[in-house]
Amino acid sequence: MILLHLAAVAAYGLAAFAMWPATTGAAAGSAAPAAPASIRRFAPGLLAMALILHGIAVGNDIVSPDGLDLSIANAFSLVAGLAAGLAAISGLLTTLPVTVPIVLPVAALAVLTPLFFDSPHRFALSGEPWAAAHVAVALVAYALFLVAALQALVLMGLERRLHRRVPDPEAAALPSLLTLERYMFRLVIAGFVLLTVTLGSGALFSEQVFGRPVTLTHKNVFSVAGWLTFAVLLWGRWRYGWRGRRALRWIVGGTVLLFLAYLGKKFVVEVLLGR
Repeated sequence: MILLHLAAVAAYGLAAFAMWPATTGAAAGSAAPAAPASIRRFAPGLLAMALILHGIAVGNDIVSPDGLDLSIANAFSLVAGLAAGLAAISGLLTTLPVTVPIVLPVAALAVLTPLFFDSPHRFALSGEPWAAAHVAVALVAYALFLVAALQALVLMGLERRLHRRVPDPEAAALPSLLTLERYMFRLVIAGFVLLTVTLGSGALFSEQVFGRPVTLTHKNVFSVAGWLTFAVLLWGRWRYGWRGRRALRWIVGGTVLLFLAYLGKKFVVEVLLGR
């Protein structure tokens, strides 16, 4: 089991090295060297291997005969793996190479966390299939928003450089900011649809899914606040054409609210309170 996690970390490391952008870490106009072309051609295969190993590892960590173990370590590993997979499939890692040093190291760190934190919170797979589906949809939505927020942060940086007229060595190879922004909003819309399904199913079928009616909890309050944030953003985008820094800040803010709802609660309960 440990070897599987370490193999995933090694594959992420090799993929990150092969995909590392030439300008990452550049300071005072000096660019960090990119990997040789002979190594870069193996990047897709290395990344695919890392994602497959991560998927097997997180599957072994979460799925057990007793049910799903959704402790904070496993949830973090799953969301990070989904985010890395979505970033790879959507082309974000190649379109915005500066995201490579963020996405892949975080995924590598996440795949290791279940080895150091043991706080299982299980529910039976056979008895709670709707709960499993509910959690799965929610985690995919979180991963989509995480990728969108990461892109928003990168676009903020690019926009700031343009306003300051600071030359960017990668700018010539990038699509226009409008193209990147439209792509980012597709991720937001997909995440919003899944989040709506998650909240709707939780509200309508709470007793069937979790065995108890909906209550006013920390998680529910932050989840609804995050949903409202993205609802307002998409309405403003449709009605008034919101874009640029205003839209980017709403995306980051909404994503923070959603992660406070789920991972934030788990961190307080499991890590700080030890329950």
